[in-house]
Amino acid sequence: MKKIGILFGMERSFPKAFVEAVNEMNVDGITAEPVQVDVVQQAIGTDYAVIIDRISQDVPFYRAYLKNAAAAGTAVINNPFWWSADEKFINNSIAISVGVPVPKTVLLPSFARPDDTTDASFSNLAFPLSWQNIFDYLGFPVFMKPHAGGGWKSVFKVHNVDEFFNAYHQTGQLVMMAQEAIEFEEYYRIYCIGRKYVRIMPYEPRNPHHLRYVSDKHPSAEMEKLLTDYVLRLNNALGYDFNTVEFAVRDGIPYAIDFCNPAPDADVHSVGEENFRWVVEHAAKYAVERAQAHRDGQMNLTWGDFVKRSVTESELPASEASKKTSKSGSSRSKSSKKTT
Repeated sequence: MKKIGILFGMERSFPKAFVEAVNEMNVDGITAEPVQVDVVQQAIGTDYAVIIDRISQDVPFYRAYLKNAAAAGTAVINNPFWWSADEKFINNSIAISVGVPVPKTVLLPSFARPDDTTDASFSNLAFPLSWQNIFDYLGFPVFMKPHAGGGWKSVFKVHNVDEFFNAYHQTGQLVMMAQEAIEFEEYYRIYCIGRKYVRIMPYEPRNPHHLRYVSDKHPSAEMEKLLTDYVLRLNNALGYDFNTVEFAVRDGIPYAIDFCNPAPDADVHSVGEENFRWVVEHAAKYAVERAQAHRDGQMNLTWGDFVKRSVTESELPASEASKKTSKSGSSRSKSSKKTT
């Protein structure tokens, strides 16, 4: 019997419905249940073939548990090693490399020094930064947000230099991004499961949380095709098998705003009944696919093209790697021009 587990925190509607959906599929030799964690011993695996991770971003103990499980052969969705390594700023760079538009963005050092550092720890950092160059590049208004994390925590929209520094002074030790504000005509939040199942949801981030999926905007057939293409490019590059991507559409161009959501909201009360049914059905379907593909005694994780390409090219002689990267970049550029 191959077991599929779901690891979760305070949420209730999705985990319960997911377990029921898998078990109602009546796939021979496969069952689902909430994960039970007891003693975690090094290099000892779990009895789960697949685990859906919904909580380790908030519980470091769970993240370590999942890495240990993955190293012993469990297919963890999403890959806990990559999830530990990525953040929003590098994701933007990866998006650019695969031809997906993103807002102009600058990384900012934390306003307050990290613990156990002094002024001498920053010998390589210019002081003051070339602030005017930053403002000229981004323009106003600007969003300031943590370079890692989510949930609209510590996010500021600022309209001038005074507001910028007032917000910056409130961010403490957070490493922040300053990002061009995309004044959009349409906005979409898009589920992507298994890097193949895609659901485009009209979304209005300016509404109260419980009303954000209430929107009268709907993509044209051409826009739907472009959004789907961009979502698949991003998730294939990043290696996420359960993610949401948010796009703000300005002048017909969809800009990827937020696409580091490996445990996205799936509560029936916020996403709505129709979206909820879709995500439960496709999460269950994909988890069963991964359980069927699971092989004992080997690694069962998936990795994104960014990591796989980096590993492959690092093993090539420098001259060959340079040629391959140049050719790949040229192909992506042509593809981007074609789709936009």
